[in-house]
Amino acid sequence: MLMNNVDALNIFHPVVKEWFIKNIGIPSLPQVEGWPQIQAGKNVLISAPTGTGKTLAAFLESINRLLEMGIRNEMPDGVFILYVSPLKALTPFLC
Repeated sequence: MLMNNVDALNIFHPVVKEWFIKNIGIPSLPQVEGWPQIQAGKNVLISAPTGTGKTLAAFLESINRLLEMGIRNEMPDGVFILYVSPLKALTPFLC
């Protein structure tokens, strides 16, 4: 069952939720469907058109987790997020 798009933000810290609403607005369907799965630690593949918020869907949970760890003074040493750019974005550098 799909939840209301704005209600999907309730899984995030209030600061993250407020930032999203102020700067982005209403979550897209890929975000609404992806966030609960990502937060549950599942492997998620989001396939949707360009501009639908896939990258932010992937990153927002990590940003939220980092914020919450920072608030608890539990920030890890080292790399926490690794982003692999889509191959299409690398094309100009591969020539």
